[in-house]
Amino acid sequence: MDILVCIKQVPGTSNVEVDPVTGVLKRDGVESKLNPYDLYALEQAFALKELYGGMVRTVTMGPPQAKAAVMESVYMGADSGVVISDRKFAGADVLATSYTLAQGLQSRGRFDVILCGKQTTDGDTAQVGPEIAEHLGLPHVTNVTSILKEKDGRLTVRCMQDGLIVTQTVRTPCLLCVDGAVNTPRLPSYRRKKQFVGQTIEFLSLAEMQDRDEQHYGLSGSPTQVVRIFPPEKNDTKEMWKDKEPVLAQKLFDLLKSRKAL
Repeated sequence: MDILVCIKQVPGTSNVEVDPVTGVLKRDGVESKLNPYDLYALEQAFALKELYGGMVRTVTMGPPQAKAAVMESVYMGADSGVVISDRKFAGADVLATSYTLAQGLQSRGRFDVILCGKQTTDGDTAQVGPEIAEHLGLPHVTNVTSILKEKDGRLTVRCMQDGLIVTQTVRTPCLLCVDGAVNTPRLPSYRRKKQFVGQTIEFLSLAEMQDRDEQHYGLSGSPTQVVRIFPPEKNDTKEMWKDKEPVLAQKLFDLLKSRKAL
């Protein structure tokens, strides 16, 4: 079974600045990590490979430093990976991002299944996976909690839909968005890290895409734009009371009542 896994490098901290003009995150110089939800997708891919054989290849989109995410996936067990990177891809919204990833995935040749994490911790839209499937014309299932079996070119999967656990059968090739906490992702292997040290990672730019129209990528290909973004207001006003319990209880009751919380 040939498996492609979409992964993403996300900020490792919540203290990230936003470009006031474009409304996109300033990622340069920010500590990064592999998106936590993608770890579950990777572990699911490794489990499928152990059952049915084949290959696990990872695909990420981002600046050149996103290579670190691909290398981490290789240290965990992926056979290879590719970075989709070009300044013309910068500032992409969900539609442009999914289109760019779809173009990159098409360049990988034959595959049986694409696995994505449920969502990313920097965007939290949970829309990129399904949109990739729509661009590629693939059947897809979201909130997948387990893949039960493969038979005759079909996968039987279990997913969470509107609070219900649903079992579905989907033909391959397909795209599955893996829910969080469905397994325990393995750690990167020190032995594999020593084995693959210095490995060359393939980069894809606009020149390698089937569609080379710049208007379909990055800010130019993004129909949605961030008008304004700002951190939430912090209210650190507080009062300290010291008294006997009945008095404190009455003070708290009076305060809540005055603020119409009761």
